[in-house]
Amino acid sequence: MIIFISGTPCSGKTTISEALSSTLNYDLIKINDLAIENDLVLGIDDEKGYKIIDIDALDDLLLEVISDDLIVEGHLSHLCHGADKMIILRCRPEILEKRLALREYSEAKIRENLEAEALGVCSAESLDIYEDKVYELDVSDLSVGEAVSAITDVINGDKELSFGEIDFMDWLITNH
Repeated sequence: MIIFISGTPCSGKTTISEALSSTLNYDLIKINDLAIENDLVLGIDDEKGYKIIDIDALDDLLLEVISDDLIVEGHLSHLCHGADKMIILRCRPEILEKRLALREYSEAKIRENLEAEALGVCSAESLDIYEDKVYELDVSDLSVGEAVSAITDVINGDKELSFGEIDFMDWLITNH
């Protein structure tokens, strides 16, 4: 089984993926590290400070290195091919805001990520490739163990996660 885990920055991707990898004894690829280690950074967005990644080259490279019993973690993973299941971690914007601030993101970067989460951008973008293989998990009130358990149940076919039912639009409406 090949599992990709994506979501907005600070939604818990790395922490949950590391715990899931350990629990399932799956290999783990951190997609951002893969891009950096293979010189796929095209530059830096001057305004927002983001690394600009060659997504097509990253997708090609990922398809070369994918193997069974693998988790691919990172907010670019939903733009790449190869997963049996695409898990999008979602987190309420008010929680996400605190986490982003702790990482000392700029106000503009925080705002952009909160809007992306409220709009479900990662989920929507993942549909282009994954259609009915996309699962959303609201991790706002879950411990790492509970999130790992829920994802394990999805992998084993014991649980279906919904898609399109997580709605943070109220946050967007009240904060604009």
